[in-house]
Amino acid sequence: MLRAFSPKLSRVAVLLNPGNPASVLVLKHVTTAASTLGVEIEAASAATPQAIETAVADAAQHGAWRRHRRRRCVPLQGSQIAASALQHRLATLSFYRDHVVAGCLLSYGQNVAEFHRRAATYIDKILNGAKPENLPVEQPTKFDLLINSRTAAMLGLAIPRELIVLADEVIE
Repeated sequence: MLRAFSPKLSRVAVLLNPGNPASVLVLKHVTTAASTLGVEIEAASAATPQAIETAVADAAQHGAWRRHRRRRCVPLQGSQIAASALQHRLATLSFYRDHVVAGCLLSYGQNVAEFHRRAATYIDKILNGAKPENLPVEQPTKFDLLINSRTAAMLGLAIPRELIVLADEVIE
């Protein structure tokens, strides 16, 4: 998706929370995908809100675009990431809708509201006697693409037509 904004994209920073065990797996998948596109990945650790500014500043200094993966969807962190990235003129890609509302450029990820609805059906089944080990593991089926047009304008980026067509929502 970032390549749609910048076809010559060659470097992306990935903001990771080292306290999240999934970070290692996320970094592995991102690095594998990026290598097929000829994009260099720079891992940036930010275990605390205070570390976010340092990680974003370092990424900007190294000429990277920004993608981030946080363990919790905390609006304050989304706002902090967005503000810091805009200050350093970095575009951001997130998994969370709240981060785009806060000012990140775009998000593509699991529909969290749908995830919570599905979790509620599992809880209902368990409370009604189903054994958790007998319930199938489900994968997300609804993914949302959101784009923040204000952020694109602030970064001097034109939103590619192909992304507008695919977007579930363009935030004005």
